[in-house]
Amino acid sequence: MAGGEAFSLAHSLDDIKLRFMLPDNASLTDILRDDIRAKGPIPVAAFMARAVSAYYARGTGFGAAGDFTTAPEISQVFGELVGLWAAVVWRQMGAPAPVRLIELGPGRGTLMADFLRAVTVVPDFAAAIDLHLVETSPALRILQRRALGERVVAWHDRMAEVPDGPALVVANEFFDALPIRQLVRAGDEWRERVVKWAGDGFVFALGDKVPDPPLAPAVHTSSQGAIAELCPEGLALAAALGRRLVSHGGAALIIDYGPARSAAGDSLQAIRRHAYHPPLERPGEADLTAHVDFQALAEAARTEGAQAHGPVEQGDWLRQLGLGTRVRRLLAAAPPQKGTGILRAAHRLVDPAEMGTLFKVLALTAPSLSPVPGFEA
Repeated sequence: MAGGEAFSLAHSLDDIKLRFMLPDNASLTDILRDDIRAKGPIPVAAFMARAVSAYYARGTGFGAAGDFTTAPEISQVFGELVGLWAAVVWRQMGAPAPVRLIELGPGRGTLMADFLRAVTVVPDFAAAIDLHLVETSPALRILQRRALGERVVAWHDRMAEVPDGPALVVANEFFDALPIRQLVRAGDEWRERVVKWAGDGFVFALGDKVPDPPLAPAVHTSSQGAIAELCPEGLALAAALGRRLVSHGGAALIIDYGPARSAAGDSLQAIRRHAYHPPLERPGEADLTAHVDFQALAEAARTEGAQAHGPVEQGDWLRQLGLGTRVRRLLAAAPPQKGTGILRAAHRLVDPAEMGTLFKVLALTAPSLSPVPGFEA
């Protein structure tokens, strides 16, 4: 892998954490350009890891004034239904107290604020919650503290730091930001896709041959020039979730975008100011993401003994959980001038042309749990 030794994924993540605040006279573009000039092209995974870490360190991407809007920011109903889903699953678990409620990548704390407000109707569950947030960005931790106050027991850099015990894990639009490797079919082999500096910008190039890559059979037989994507960090996290759920009980809810089955394709994309942005341009200044391979995540958790349910489409899942009923109650209590906004927001969450089909929901559970809400079929 060209330049791979100097830019291992672990190294790049640790490195950027130590460099959250870039010098006033330097940008991540400058740093990466100089590194590549000195040491050679870097894998897509290393480029993405550094760009994503720098971007989220800023803490300014969310909402209408930022670069993108997530489901919890669109409608309060989303976080409320996730909270009530968790309350039902907690009952299925035998109502353990305390229960670790873990959110991965909590953003500005919007989902969790709506979650906690909704579950006040289940007071014994609300009292049992021991809230832990997995967040590496100091700027976002400040926003989460403002939104959630004393309900947060602790923040962690990684899930492994959360104390043992029965757990409910929520990951909304978290896995899509984890670094991916990209492999390119070239002749009868796969080669690493890398990033180099050419002229006045970053460009993609082919790196070294990758022998026997761990690809799904449907991807491994792809045609010439096809791009395959792997997310080692995501698979490791899904496996760790599986082990935890088997050992301590509980469930994890993963909501993100991508295909239900593993497939070849280039899904790396960037969003800046709510519009598509070239993924290699101005790293650290745009939201860089890739499709989630739900099939691979489910298989990683099952290998550890956990159950995997779904994925199902977000629109179907929210309808099954009672989105229509909740929206009607909001409309009944809201001033007439706000009704259109409530309906438009709900429509965006479930409509196939919006988020309803592309976004999927996957549940991982302890082997002893019966089917969880929204996945009974």
